[in-house]
Amino acid sequence: MMRTAHDEARELFALAGAEDLSRGQEAWLRAHLQECAACRDYADAAGRVVRALRSLPLAADSALVRATQMRVRSRALELRQQQERIWLVCVSCLFVGLSAAITTPLLWRAFEWMGVWAGVSSWVWQAGFAFFWIAPTLFVSPLLLARGTHLASHGEGQWR
Repeated sequence: MMRTAHDEARELFALAGAEDLSRGQEAWLRAHLQECAACRDYADAAGRVVRALRSLPLAADSALVRATQMRVRSRALELRQQQERIWLVCVSCLFVGLSAAITTPLLWRAFEWMGVWAGVSSWVWQAGFAFFWIAPTLFVSPLLLARGTHLASHGEGQWR
């Protein structure tokens, strides 16, 4: 089914109230409304309907208002807690990064000294250092995988 200029004009007119049109779309719509009486009448009628609907007072039931306020407050609290968790994760990552940058060279020197003191070859103490450095991750990762992530355990597994 082919779209006509009238269909395009009506679609753009409907979108004009809900979202911003590009300059080209606005110019085309103005030009079309100047030329086409049917679309101009449609635009006038739609404008009258919108003005009439906006002039009607809306009243919501007090129970609906309370329920909506409760949901808004609950969502605000949830977002605040999520922001606090993200802040905590960021600070923790910064602390871990700084801690690793400071302690890794010291730990390397300690393993080197122990390797020389014990009289073992360099690859043995280097392998011991690598295992000691990676061991916390090797131990904690299976525990976290078995338990599940924090977000999944609280029913927030999908990004919003």
